[in-house]
Amino acid sequence: TVLDGLDGRAALEAELTELLSLDAYGMPQVAGDWLFYTLRRGDQPQPVLYAEHADSDAPKVLLDVNTLDAAGLLALDWYRPSPDGRYVAFGTYHAGDEQTTAFVLETDSGEWLEDRITGRVDAVDWLDDNEHFIVRRLSLADNPYSGQITLHRLGRDAADDPVLFEQYTEGELATTWGPYPIVSRDGRWLVVIYFTGTDSNDVWFYDLDQWRQTGELVRRDLLVGEDALTVGFIEANTFYALTTMGASNKRVIAFDLAQSEPAVYRELIAADEAAVIDRISPAAGRIVVSYLVSAYSRISVFDREGRRLTDVQLPGIGSAAINTHPELDTAWLRFETFSEPEGFYRVDLALGSTTLWRRPELPLDTRNITVTQIFYPSKDGTQIPMFLIHLRDLELDGNNPTLLYGYGGFDISLTPNFSAAWLPWISRGGVYAVANLRGGGEFGADWHRAGMLDNKQNVFDDFYAAAEWLIDNHYTRVERLGIRGGSNGGLLTGVAITQRPELFSAAIVAVPLLDMLRYQHFLMARYWVPEYGSAENAEQFDFLRAYSPYQTITTGLVYPATLLTAGENDTRVHALHARKMTAALQAATAGDPAEEPILLWVDRSAGHGQGKPLAVRVAEAADQVSFMAWQLGLSDR
Repeated sequence: TVLDGLDGRAALEAELTELLSLDAYGMPQVAGDWLFYTLRRGDQPQPVLYAEHADSDAPKVLLDVNTLDAAGLLALDWYRPSPDGRYVAFGTYHAGDEQTTAFVLETDSGEWLEDRITGRVDAVDWLDDNEHFIVRRLSLADNPYSGQITLHRLGRDAADDPVLFEQYTEGELATTWGPYPIVSRDGRWLVVIYFTGTDSNDVWFYDLDQWRQTGELVRRDLLVGEDALTVGFIEANTFYALTTMGASNKRVIAFDLAQSEPAVYRELIAADEAAVIDRISPAAGRIVVSYLVSAYSRISVFDREGRRLTDVQLPGIGSAAINTHPELDTAWLRFETFSEPEGFYRVDLALGSTTLWRRPELPLDTRNITVTQIFYPSKDGTQIPMFLIHLRDLELDGNNPTLLYGYGGFDISLTPNFSAAWLPWISRGGVYAVANLRGGGEFGADWHRAGMLDNKQNVFDDFYAAAEWLIDNHYTRVERLGIRGGSNGGLLTGVAITQRPELFSAAIVAVPLLDMLRYQHFLMARYWVPEYGSAENAEQFDFLRAYSPYQTITTGLVYPATLLTAGENDTRVHALHARKMTAALQAATAGDPAEEPILLWVDRSAGHGQGKPLAVRVAEAADQVSFMAWQLGLSDR
């Protein structure tokens, strides 16, 4: 390809191979006397699942998907051990297609059971009998709008599993994300959350004990018709719900499912004006609450009545995720920063203390990398946060190659994240900037809604204001400024190069949506109509047409050098977006194709990005970093 012959490409790829080959652990899970975790070592294409018994210090290989596919394209999507650790249910997919099939194996022997469940199966929820689990799958693998919830028993053909709920087939709710289950461990209560949008869902429940006796599923509503997003967990007869109802920053409420009026709730943990509750999880007699404070993590421990007990002592300022067990007062923590790779820690929830378990050793010193967070005004005056990552001795001379990254959608927050792929960019003197645009979840539901539907232009304006701040504050200049985004972020960078081509010199537009007038006709894209709108709606057509990148290309303009990427097996965003945008840009641009090329890379063995083997991830990173280094002059420094 054009990028293979760039100066320094070979050295860069060798460096990336070393960085991306570091030991990569997954979050540990405890079940019975077993500890489970994934680990990818060295040049292994995919992670391996390990199990370690309490009576032994020697972990054993439980599942190595690398032995099942020589090409390294078979990926382990998820795994869930039974409560006693005797069995492990797991899901795999091939070549990035995310069409996950579920299987079950026995931990002691490693033998696979005959159970096999198809249909893009999500991670299952075991019941305490260690024989049944709740399944969320597609009844028709090629129909993304055929979600169903079933109850599987080990040894039973999945075709014979009782269906507890199926996605609606008519009306607007027939093409949302549909139904998802929350089940009590004893198998009595099933709470169903049914998405009505990307920021809202209905909530009701069933008494499965009653169903087992009568054969009738009786629905009882909890929150239906509320313009709010609600998730949670069940312990005993109580549904602990994290909700945006009446609280943009979210609060925790509790429903007693066994009482005569179960829809009556009580508030346990009030919303915090200065922090967003990101997640709640159960521990022994406790609720563990993960917060976001200006895109940083904070974790607090409460009792089941909502009284704060302690805070978890995080290793620093960064991103944390915690994995709890409903019967244990210990947990596992994953923590990372922009300059420190993922480390895994044991957590004592009574004390809030953490003890390091595993963290890879980097082949270079990152102590000379500095991270700062600034706030800048967007076009309408809204203050937007942005992280800046670079070497400590950076000179603010307006001449630094700078890459600006953003997403801005679907309530997804951009928190400190260690990216080995872009470490060579920073170590060579480049600046990496991450803007927390509206449309994300960093500041609650209102922040998300300020960047969706007819407010989508706010996201783009936030992005341009970030670029202008970097220029005005002498970090860089237009000739040294590039942008990067994928998926919804690919839409962002696609819009940026068509609305403001003069502001950037290079762009990476990865697995993007780009034809916003027709996107809903392909694959699962009707899921996203509540986020973007649809050209089939006359009121929404105008704002979609105003920014849709494919329709706003202008012949004769000089467009930034652009690398578009897609996956042939992408089941989320069709590769046609990147293909036809590339053709249209190549035909329209007045730029020199040798100096400001419009390039397309379609990976024939990949999807939206998940499950790529190591060699593919190295090549992809080398392409993107070398492209930006070439276009922004990093290799000249």
